[in-house]
Amino acid sequence: MTAPARKGPERKGKVGRPARLDREMIARAASEIGLDNVTMKSVAEKLGVSVPGLYHHVEGRDDLMRLATEYSTARIRFPGDRGQEWPEFLMEWARHMFDAFVAQPEILNQFWKGSSGVDRMVDHVDAVIGFLTQQGFSEIEALEAYSLVSRLVIGATMHNVRENETGNELIAEYHRALASRPSRELPHLRRLVAAMGTSTDVSFEDEIATGLIGIAVRRGEPWEPILDLVRESPPDDDADVITLHP
Repeated sequence: MTAPARKGPERKGKVGRPARLDREMIARAASEIGLDNVTMKSVAEKLGVSVPGLYHHVEGRDDLMRLATEYSTARIRFPGDRGQEWPEFLMEWARHMFDAFVAQPEILNQFWKGSSGVDRMVDHVDAVIGFLTQQGFSEIEALEAYSLVSRLVIGATMHNVRENETGNELIAEYHRALASRPSRELPHLRRLVAAMGTSTDVSFEDEIATGLIGIAVRRGEPWEPILDLVRESPPDDDADVITLHP
């Protein structure tokens, strides 16, 4: 009678970093989790590795957040060149930035903290300048337009995030402040609040259009067509949009 063949020891799967794990994969995983929810543990679980294995590639959570922020920033969608005029191009780009920042406000937080540099944003700067110089802007004028629109987007994002976190619109805050003060005080604000009704909302497109009108006036160009951009619906998300870092 032949003795049964002996089974070799079972091989257990390795726990730790897979052979092909790299910082790009880690950044993508963190971005998919959402920057507000990123931890070393959550990213390790997303990738199917151990936390110690993750430390082979990132120094810690600060390094992880910086990596994830740069990845997300580089993938802000950018309007393609469809032959549109510069106001439409900048309006589309502003919408994409606003949507990205509202979805992941940690991008701005990391920028303010100095954790995320401008290395990835330079691709956006170069693309905007390239488009605008083709339409008669000097490099300096193009940079000024880029900076203005960027600041308007950041301001609108901060306002939106604040309202989402507090659950209060600005008009409600005004009413609360006025109720705490004698009726003879703050007369101008009281008249303004009475005229505004129940909402202080100014559309994001209105805010950006105001900046674009200023640019047009300085350039001696007609500004009235810019008002039409406010009434237009945003372009199809999948049409004529490029990612600078695929």
